[in-house]
Amino acid sequence: MKIMKFGGTSVGKPERMHEVAKLITKDAEPKIVVLSALSGTTNSLVEISVSLANADRNMAKQQIEILEAHYQNFIDQLLKTAAALASAKSIISEHFEFLNIILKISFSEALNKDILAQGELLSTKLFSVYLTEQGIDHALIPALDFMTIDNDDEPQIGSIKVKLAQILQRHKNKTVFITQGFISRNAKGEVDNLKRGGSDYSASLIAAAVNASVCEIWTDIDGMHNNDPRVVKKTVAIEQMSFEEAAEPAYFGAKILHPASIWPAQFYKVPVKLLNTMQPEARGTLITELAGSVGVKAIAAKDGITAIKIKSSRMLLAYGFLRKIFEVFEKHRTSIDMITTSEVGVSLTIDNDTNLPAIIKELEPFGTVEIDANQTIVSIVGNEITETKDVMQQIFKSLSGIPIRMVSYGGSSHNISILIPKNYKVQTLQLLNVGLFGLE
Repeated sequence: MKIMKFGGTSVGKPERMHEVAKLITKDAEPKIVVLSALSGTTNSLVEISVSLANADRNMAKQQIEILEAHYQNFIDQLLKTAAALASAKSIISEHFEFLNIILKISFSEALNKDILAQGELLSTKLFSVYLTEQGIDHALIPALDFMTIDNDDEPQIGSIKVKLAQILQRHKNKTVFITQGFISRNAKGEVDNLKRGGSDYSASLIAAAVNASVCEIWTDIDGMHNNDPRVVKKTVAIEQMSFEEAAEPAYFGAKILHPASIWPAQFYKVPVKLLNTMQPEARGTLITELAGSVGVKAIAAKDGITAIKIKSSRMLLAYGFLRKIFEVFEKHRTSIDMITTSEVGVSLTIDNDTNLPAIIKELEPFGTVEIDANQTIVSIVGNEITETKDVMQQIFKSLSGIPIRMVSYGGSSHNISILIPKNYKVQTLQLLNVGLFGLE
């Protein structure tokens, strides 16, 4: 059995859904198809939630009406038969009746989760109607029946495996299964979501749970590229990467795959393929245990970074100094991306400044605290690049005019990271594209 996940842009238009139906029926291998919400839907649902949280029910009502009209237009182009259209209209009516009912209910975080779940529920149900119209035998299996997270928002892989096996057993005569990405139930049994990684995470967890032959992630780009195609004109798709390599650009800014999505597939040794719905014939990127080759493969950038420097003349002789620093960040549930040390100070970066004022206050007794906001981490990734001859020389030669704030080298054999001011990001990516790949 294989897993095929399709993102919002892959199902965002009726003609795209038609193409997805063709892709999932190309071969006879049993498959679970994981769908995201239609592109733009989740953003609209977030806006509705924000309006309700602000007690602006009139605005929320308008936003609901606009979204419902979008779905009515969508099914008119998706379906042809009167029976299918009637079924689809009934689905839309059911879900938008719920959204209209919540206009009269006090807003809460639990209600917010219910609102956000509507996108995936709608996309999968409407796709199921289309498959039925086309005579494609399948089963729609609700993710809320098997996808669960614990009190720490971590997926319960053991429970998912057991529940999913039971559901599949009840549909032994089916070979195509449709389910929702992103949504789950929490430890209280309430509707919740996977947060980090969304539908990619769902697909990877399902692949692990059924020991899939492959987990295919279908998006609107032909695999993971060597650089950001939104910034750099000439980029190429990477044919093969190891799980360790792929995790680095995923974490440091490559939007095609979320880092949380990699570990279930890696742990259960399920190959991942990144493929393009718009160009299904493209080879895409294979992510597996084997790297395929040695050397630099990709560059990724992560914005929204804050650099923190703690300078202290007492640091040199104070054992336990770093432990005390890290305990401050642990207390405030703020992860650290990069770190460098000297005899009189430590510099580190964070990507979440929500608790920054409290963190600064607790760091001040240790020494002078300096903050640099609006920074970007640029990560150079590849198999054993820290052992690749002259790679550091090539990087610094390429970036001779760029003010580099920090360098992280040696923490991973697959990654060299540099910290730069955000306004130098585009220039840095372009210079590295020429210096490391010879692509102008």
